[in-house]
Amino acid sequence: MKHPHKRALIAATLAACVWPTLGMAQSFPSKTLTIVVPFPAGGGPDVAARVLAEKLAPKLGQAVVVENKPGAGALLGAGTVARATPDGHTLLLTPNTLAISPHVLAASAVGNLDVQKDLVPVVAPATTPLALVAHPTLGVKNLTELSALARTKVDMTYGSPGNGSPMHFAGEMFKKSTNLNLLHVPYRGVAPSLNAALAGEVQLLFVALGGALPHIKAGKLVPLAVVEDERSALLPQVPTATEQGVKGVEVAAWYGVFAPAGTPSAAITRLNMEINEALKLPDVRERFTGAGLEVLGGTPARLADFVKADHQRYGSLARELKIRAD
Repeated sequence: MKHPHKRALIAATLAACVWPTLGMAQSFPSKTLTIVVPFPAGGGPDVAARVLAEKLAPKLGQAVVVENKPGAGALLGAGTVARATPDGHTLLLTPNTLAISPHVLAASAVGNLDVQKDLVPVVAPATTPLALVAHPTLGVKNLTELSALARTKVDMTYGSPGNGSPMHFAGEMFKKSTNLNLLHVPYRGVAPSLNAALAGEVQLLFVALGGALPHIKAGKLVPLAVVEDERSALLPQVPTATEQGVKGVEVAAWYGVFAPAGTPSAAITRLNMEINEALKLPDVRERFTGAGLEVLGGTPARLADFVKADHQRYGSLARELKIRAD
């Protein structure tokens, strides 16, 4: 090279660019990590977060704590994470309610949060199948029997964990597809809606299998259909709504781990790798299955695609079905 000083300058420039990344990779994490769950303790998201926290702590060499911040359809907790220091130590684990809530909540509840810009995806650790279940006293075992009975009754009700929830969307899509007259009864959370269904306060319930599975196995709730595009490995004997002739009722529910926008790529890469490794562990898969979750995993790009697709789809459906949250 005729100009050795240029070579030295280039080398110095490259070192300056690479060193922060290497330094970040070597120093992360440097303190306790917090996983914010925007729902109450005990539900599927909370279970997933606590299982992952337990497995990540020894791998990362730091404590990992779970903090529940329910409210505003996952946006309260999401906002907390979005405003946190973007260093990889504060994470959000949420279901896809995150992508739905901006379309059904009042602008005052959403604030300035942009879920696609203010958060960056890390990994989608799991999915949780949604199903339509009935109280045993209703006496139906499939959608054909339900349709026949519903056309003779004028007071049939279905419950959901709340206005604007994925289950509410599933119920309204089901009503539109079947032309059945069902009254929606919203509750404030999965647990209250399940308790209402178990007590017979509502005859039908759209619910994530995570909470309903033990009651289905005990015979306290009857599964009528899985409202996704394929059967669930958790209930392989239960057909989808489409298989039973009811089309257009596919509502997938996934869980995602996110970090604040601006989090270094080295931290995202490390977290993605460690979570994916944890998801391969037999006991993690067993505990997820016990909570009604199906292990997923994959790249940050995969989760980004989920967010983009749901944000677009539910925005359109909210306008079409006129769905608004409380």
